Amino acid sequence: MNSREDRAALAYGRIDQAHEALDAARLLLGTGHYRGTINRAYYAIFYGILGLLVTRELGTSSHSGALTLFSREFIKTGLLPRRLSKLARHAFDARLHVDYEALAEIPREEAEATLQDAEVFLREVTELLPKLVNDLE
Repeated sequence: MNSREDRAALAYGRIDQAHEALDAARLLLGTGHYRGTINRAYYAIFYGILGLLVTRELGTSSHSGALTLFSREFIKTGLLPRRLSKLARHAFDARLHVDYEALAEIPREEAEATLQDAEVFLREVTELLPKLVNDLE
């Protein structure tokens, strides 16, 4: 991906994908599908991270790698507050739990909390993205 315009389009495309996942999480919460709510809320965060990483021409083949790069590039540099790294890590752990480990019922409160975290995360990422895109070379 060479051009500034291509990178900007991909970054904004990932943010659109993140908002779509967030909308799906809200719908799933409303229908009592809490496992799906957590999954989609996590993916909203993950796609937001991917959108940010595009602005640094970074990518990874793993979710944990994306979280590590996010922390290095955006948290440790002070571009985003440390609590966003904690929200992302918590959503990652919650998604792993509900997708691969949990056979029991998922409490609504857990799904609501993960959805709220994703909303906060995506709001801050969406606010930062135009500045990052403006700074693309």
